[in-house]
Amino acid sequence: MAASIWLGPRDDGDNHPSKLTRFDYITCVFASMGGLMFGYDIGISGTHAEQILTFFLFAYAFNLWWSNVYGRFLEKFFPTIFQRDPVERSGNQYCKFNSHTLTLFTSSLYLAALASSLIASCATRRFGRKISMLIGGLVFLAGAVFNVLAMQVWMLIVGRLLLGLGVGFAIQSVPIYVSEMAPYKHRGALNNLFQLSITLGILIANVVNYFTVKIHGGWGWRVSLGGAAVPAIFLSAVAWIIPNTPNSMIEKGELRQAREMLRRIRGVSDDRIEAEFRNLVAASEASKEVLNPWRNLLQRKYRPQLVMSILIPAFQQLTGINVVMFYAPVLFQSLGFGSNASLFSAVVSGLVNVGATLVAVYGADKWGRRKLFLEGGIQMLVFQVALAVLIALKFGVTGTASHLPHWYSTVVVVCICGYVAAFAWSWGPLGWLVPSEIFPLEIRSAAQSIAVSVNMLFTFLVAEVFLSMLCGLKSGFFIFFAALVTIMTVFVYMFVPETKNIPIENMTEVWKRHWYWKRFMPAQDNVLEFYRSVVNALGLPMDVGNCPGKGNPK
Repeated sequence: MAASIWLGPRDDGDNHPSKLTRFDYITCVFASMGGLMFGYDIGISGTHAEQILTFFLFAYAFNLWWSNVYGRFLEKFFPTIFQRDPVERSGNQYCKFNSHTLTLFTSSLYLAALASSLIASCATRRFGRKISMLIGGLVFLAGAVFNVLAMQVWMLIVGRLLLGLGVGFAIQSVPIYVSEMAPYKHRGALNNLFQLSITLGILIANVVNYFTVKIHGGWGWRVSLGGAAVPAIFLSAVAWIIPNTPNSMIEKGELRQAREMLRRIRGVSDDRIEAEFRNLVAASEASKEVLNPWRNLLQRKYRPQLVMSILIPAFQQLTGINVVMFYAPVLFQSLGFGSNASLFSAVVSGLVNVGATLVAVYGADKWGRRKLFLEGGIQMLVFQVALAVLIALKFGVTGTASHLPHWYSTVVVVCICGYVAAFAWSWGPLGWLVPSEIFPLEIRSAAQSIAVSVNMLFTFLVAEVFLSMLCGLKSGFFIFFAALVTIMTVFVYMFVPETKNIPIENMTEVWKRHWYWKRFMPAQDNVLEFYRSVVNALGLPMDVGNCPGKGNPK
């Protein structure tokens, strides 16, 4: 909606109940587990992408039963790789794994996710959040089946595209679902469970990789890729049984069911939910006036939300985190770790990722979004510079490894873990949380699709150019991302307001009080007049006052 209104007093000065019921908590936890799919794929891709590529190349070389079909395809579309020894490795450690086909395989999923998130916007708005979650789970499951059974490259490509389509639906709908179900004082913690599930997925994938890489016969990658079916089945089952959000019910005209669901998830009497219910109804009526939410996003009054929906997801990926999580085993191996040791180190960093995300689950609503953003940015900057120095000491500018003490490798792991921890309690969860909570209902689905699309676009771009950048920039690669982290930290300090403890329907007040964004907000009287007409048309009483909220925008 376009403005914030106070629709009834409460004992503590807030107009929305803040109690977290067991039913609401369990529902949000189960829904948030949709992030397992995304995280599992991130963890699996980096380890097995090259193994899969090598498998297909050797299959052609040894003339397996399907080799003529795939060989002709490979010779026609990938003549350079067709002629290259699949196990050839450059002596330059910076360029050891520089393969365009490898990066394209790994990053292609995110182009599909980008496209599907735009489609998911329409499905989420028209059919509800849980339907989009169900579609995401089923499509991701189909992709996992294609990958595990792949005997020709087209099956692998189709599988990756289906995985991407499923991811797009899931990450477009899950954050919105949790934001709408959660009480405003617990919205940060519950929404950060989505990022926690992503980190759990990465950790599980790293553990699976550690064991499947030891499977003889070269088919361990099938087990790893097939494991993606488990979180897909879980999300599909969850989406089938969880309820729709009150917002979604109201949008479909199910007012009685919406009131009952709101009472159930808030755990208070009908009179205690009346103010929040009227706010939701008014927001829904306002959203019906918006025939084209995509066009409305360009209106001046939505400028702050539009900027945040573009820059926050872009900055999240420009921290460089996914290059570490995609290729952690490859990176550790390039630094001189053995195969098993590199996988074990990736498991360690995965554990740190999960543990640090728990800090964000606790701290987002206690300390606020801005403090975590700023602290995480400074910490990432420090460890990125340290990594650049350590890698330069190891490989210099030629990429030739030099002999350093045994403790050197331990220091590298510590620095990577410190960097991962900083991301995990700042840009990791908050990059999903903040965009999902700042949009008014009438543009929420469309704006969330933009946030997801930008995230997937930059995930693709970073994954696509990472190995080439590492080969070209060498240790300066980490300095490059450190410079970007500096820019985004300054941006947060100047332009990102605090949104903790602000009801999602009242978020517009945050922008009105911000030193810069307030210039884009419409006049208070005009907006209140619009809402007064909406509420009067519904025959509801309306008591307008100051908007609550304990946030302290910059």
